[in-house]
Amino acid sequence: MDTLSAQSPTLNLIECVPNFSEGRNIDTINAIAESIRSVDGVRVLHIDRGEAANRTVITFVGPAQDVVEAAFRMVKRAAELIDMRLHQGEHPRIGATDVLPLIPLKNITLAECAELARKLAERIYRELHIPTYCYEAAAFCPEHANLADCRRGEYEGLREKMGNPVMRPDFGGETYTDNAARSGATVVGARNFLIAVNFNLNTSSSDVASAIASRVRASGEVCRDAEGNALRDAEGRVVRRPGLLRGCKAIGWYIEEYGCAQVSMNINDVALCPIHLAYETVCQVAREHGVEVTGTELIGLIPEGCMVEAGHYFAEKKSVAYTNKADLVAIAVSAMHMDDLCPFDVEKKVLVV
Repeated sequence: MDTLSAQSPTLNLIECVPNFSEGRNIDTINAIAESIRSVDGVRVLHIDRGEAANRTVITFVGPAQDVVEAAFRMVKRAAELIDMRLHQGEHPRIGATDVLPLIPLKNITLAECAELARKLAERIYRELHIPTYCYEAAAFCPEHANLADCRRGEYEGLREKMGNPVMRPDFGGETYTDNAARSGATVVGARNFLIAVNFNLNTSSSDVASAIASRVRASGEVCRDAEGNALRDAEGRVVRRPGLLRGCKAIGWYIEEYGCAQVSMNINDVALCPIHLAYETVCQVAREHGVEVTGTELIGLIPEGCMVEAGHYFAEKKSVAYTNKADLVAIAVSAMHMDDLCPFDVEKKVLVV
């Protein structure tokens, strides 16, 4: 397992998990990763490349100021190598470096990470002329707190959003420049640890996957009348049916690379939505739609504690008892079929802080 325990116990430590709008050109991905490694004290823990989504997630950690400098360098390199005017992919995106969260790990608070994120967002615009949003804990206004709201309309809608005083980027949002056309915008923020996971289905129907996602995600689904029109309340607001899970977001899509549909989920509160609960709930709703979950694809890393908790849950279902962490992690991997698409490397995928 990837452990950070060798670091000084008094050192502040943050994680950065940027998402880039490139998952096919390996030379580009490697060049971006090298720009991160060029900062002493920073460790690249994992690179997760998705060809169908045309998207790559890189996980790196280090002392706060070093991570911030590495983040700036990678945004610069990505803008040099990725032209958003040519980009196509399944995953929602708004820029070359699409989203850039700073995550507190040790001896630093979420509020401190939020302040670092705001300063980084301002620097990205000032020096690179890339429009930036600040989201989650770093948001300047409620309308930008949710990543989905910052991304709304995706890259193709960025020009129009710049004409909206509420939805334009926080930095550099007044004018749609040639530079913005090439790089898009970057969403910079601070948040707690998030688990990104895809649940594989034995169907190719993106409609079925979307229906499952809307039933389980915290925001739920839009209520509609017999003709399919969205229902609205007395104030004109869309009426939604709450989802079965809290603390998570989800969408459904078809991944040609794998030949199957997936429920793609971000778990942003593991206390409200532990991964084993997400898995079991998606399985339940999938069966109601006449399909099965065949496996679980983890994007990036997952804390050891989450896997141990899942191991205890599945061991208890089998009426067996384990205390060894390695055995519990192995039970969780097996029960959720986390090696369905490719081998699950515990040493690289499970983070021990």
